[in-house]
Amino acid sequence: MTKKLTHEELIRLIEPGADIIVPIANGEPVRLLDILEDHATELQGVKIHQMLALRSRRYINGEFEQLKHVSYFLSGATRKVYQQAKMELVPNNFHEVPRMLQKVTKMSMIMTVASPMDEHGYFTFGTQADYVAEFVGKVPFVLEVNEHMPRTYGRNQIHISQIAGFIEHNEPLAEENTPAVGDKDLLIAASVIEDIQNGDTLQIGIGSVPNAVISMLKDHRHLGIHTEMLPDGIVDLVKSGAVDGTRKFTHTGKIVATFAYGSKKLYDFIDDNPVVEFLPVSVVNDPREIAKEKNIVSINATTEVDLFGQCASETVGGKYYSSSGGQIDFARGVRFAENGKGYICMQSTAKNNTISRIKLQLAPGSVVTTGKNDVDNIVTEHGIARLHGVSISERAKRLISIAHPDFRDELTFDAKKQGILI
Repeated sequence: MTKKLTHEELIRLIEPGADIIVPIANGEPVRLLDILEDHATELQGVKIHQMLALRSRRYINGEFEQLKHVSYFLSGATRKVYQQAKMELVPNNFHEVPRMLQKVTKMSMIMTVASPMDEHGYFTFGTQADYVAEFVGKVPFVLEVNEHMPRTYGRNQIHISQIAGFIEHNEPLAEENTPAVGDKDLLIAASVIEDIQNGDTLQIGIGSVPNAVISMLKDHRHLGIHTEMLPDGIVDLVKSGAVDGTRKFTHTGKIVATFAYGSKKLYDFIDDNPVVEFLPVSVVNDPREIAKEKNIVSINATTEVDLFGQCASETVGGKYYSSSGGQIDFARGVRFAENGKGYICMQSTAKNNTISRIKLQLAPGSVVTTGKNDVDNIVTEHGIARLHGVSISERAKRLISIAHPDFRDELTFDAKKQGILI
């Protein structure tokens, strides 16, 4: 009996009120979701749960009463819909998403893209492990088999006996539009680079500052990678000899991530590469696991910081833009690690130097992602404010010192008026 599904057979697998789980980024099964939309009138009360949807779709835009989207991390495809109050957003820390899905959904089915089956009957989730891999053998899986999806290693394989069925759909993977690295990004990166030692293990986020950091690391040696998202720049670090993972305390010699998102260069690098291991996010992002890497360095970004050190990393101007992701996972992980160091980076101003991103108070409506007790170092193009273990007054002084010079006097005046500065 073949497990290849017709459209009708797929729809019959979906019960009324089903909760369907879809992975992040390139795990998003384009054709399977097309089929659900095409047959939406045959469904009843179905919800699709997903982080970081890549494509704007009819069901995301609320065109079907029978098929709804629930987001756990906003993207360009979902941001406006959420801001129009047409979609649900569930707060979370990335490493807790698998457990949360088990608690709040029926876990009716997982739909994901997979690489073609090998001679042993195994598919892999390719660029993914994220929040779906740990449910292999526990939840019905329907696969969209795509010959462009790389075959990868780690805890992201599934045997044909463990799936409810599959369809075939070949389409090139989506690629990240790499943000340009500017002069301010290079200044921020230069400050961080001074603290990175040979043999450190890195978690590097997405954006122009992480890209700038990566570009400056090629002369380092014995670096390790333990990161939620594997970006393009890692390929060049391996080729330059900077990354070999030999000084890691866990998964020695391996590059560990929970998903990859970049260009075809990255996808070709991870294809059939046993050095790269994709593990469930409940492992990769668990602060207790992160802390086992004694020399872990975490590099992430934020949009604004107040004088207490609170980082609003998921809102822009008080409006929701993304979600928490794994920022706090790594902020806490590096705190528990023996020699852990965390850096949250941003340019000091926005809108052509007319708005300071270091503020007395966060913009109204802003949501704190990394709290004052978890933050370690804040970095702008004007330097590093080291905040761990210092008083509120000293924090304010250090943060003001890395604000844009045009705003330092005003920040100092406001902080004194508020009783923050001694």
